[in-house]
Amino acid sequence: MDSRTEVIRCGACSAMPPKNAAEGDCMSAHRRSRLIVLTFGLMSSSWTLAAADKPLPKGEEIMDKFVEATGGKAAYQKVHTEIWKGTFELVGKGVKGAATSYRAEPNKTYTIIELEGIGTIEDGTDGQTAWTRSAMQGPRIKQGDERAAALREAAFNAPVNWRKLFKQAESTGIENVGDQACYKVVATPNDGKPETRYFDKKTNLLLKMTTLLPSPMGEVPVEIAISDYKPQNGLLSPHKIDQKTLGQEFLITIDSIEYNADIPKDRFDVPADVKELAEKPAPAAK
Repeated sequence: MDSRTEVIRCGACSAMPPKNAAEGDCMSAHRRSRLIVLTFGLMSSSWTLAAADKPLPKGEEIMDKFVEATGGKAAYQKVHTEIWKGTFELVGKGVKGAATSYRAEPNKTYTIIELEGIGTIEDGTDGQTAWTRSAMQGPRIKQGDERAAALREAAFNAPVNWRKLFKQAESTGIENVGDQACYKVVATPNDGKPETRYFDKKTNLLLKMTTLLPSPMGEVPVEIAISDYKPQNGLLSPHKIDQKTLGQEFLITIDSIEYNADIPKDRFDVPADVKELAEKPAPAAK
């Protein structure tokens, strides 16, 4: 029987003098039980305080452990291009379509999403110009912090090269993502707003990220959940990316990833209508 239960059940008799030796022995046993409970209680409290006072690992260490957990630096450095294919869904709106993304080092990307009933959305960078184009809004060139964020996002093998992209990574606490305890790391980029990243304490995998994303409407809060990690060619990559912003939820489900694929050189060229925007003179100041 749990000694704590014994103490609770015999609490009334402990306040009365013993009627005989047997009862005195019983009471002595109860007192020992109380002493044991008190002692272990104090020890437990000490352990709890020690755990609470245990210093957090450094942010740099947590970021580096993610690299090791997903394959290691050498495995990343063997990859120079990537093509992934999957689906893009506007959750709860009945809108879904095919998505394909091309990536190449050092920082070139091109992503195309074809949504039923809406049309095509494209997004890319040739390493200098960051742009987007849609059937509904036409072409647009990203400027300022939005451009900086796009180029940072396009950086190939970013987990390995994070020190080139961020000037600081600070561990700030432990917080649950679902039922998983995570280290909370605030990563401050060379340009733009900090990103808060949540790494599973047990697996060292990145489970969530929050930040303020620059947009034509100003800065908007974004929460990204990362899950369904699967191994391929020595690397562990997420296959579900769920993004929430401004009351909308976008889900990307990756069906296939091809590493070191041959990508046509012109795949990352800036489209002609986007180039025209870049060549237009800036509007005169009023």
